[in-house]
This record gives sequence, C-alpha cells and structure tokens, in this order.
Amino acid sequence: MSERELKEVGKVTHYFTRIGVAVVELNDKLSVGDRILIQGSTTNFEQAVESMQIEHKNVTSAEAGQSVGLKVEQRVREGDRVYRIIE
Repeated sequence: MSERELKEVGKVTHYFTRIGVAVVELNDKLSVGDRILIQGSTTNFEQAVESMQIEHKNVTSAEAGQSVGLKVEQRVREGDRVYRIIE
C-alpha cells in the first residue's frame, strides 16, 4: 500500500443526528468524489464525498471559507477535523 497524503480541508461545526449531516467549515477546496478522513477524539473513519450542499442546494464543489452540509456515514462531533486523502 502506498503512502497516502492527508490535507486538512475543514472542521466540523455542527452535526444533525437525525439526518446524518455534518456542517463543515472549509479552509480548502472540497469536491464530490473526493475521499475524506474525519478524525477527532472519538471519531476516525474515511468515506467518499457523495453529496454536498450549500444553503440547501446541491453543489459539486466548494471553496475555502464556505460552510457545506456533508452527508456522513458515521456520527461526527463539533471540532472533528476533515482531511482530503491524496493518493
């Protein structure tokens, strides 16, 4: 397995338990299709970005400074860090 590079792209600012969506404030570009790793004190999993929204509208990419709603496969917590996996 090759060494993977991680680039921090944002931080979880809110989590909606019922719908499984994390609000992530971005400090770098993120696109649908990217593989991400979410890490925190009790969080550690990776997934592909399958859907992303800004202001309840679907988007395919977002830039630094924007907050996006991200469908996540597991529970996350405020303050968890989001990294893009660069193969």
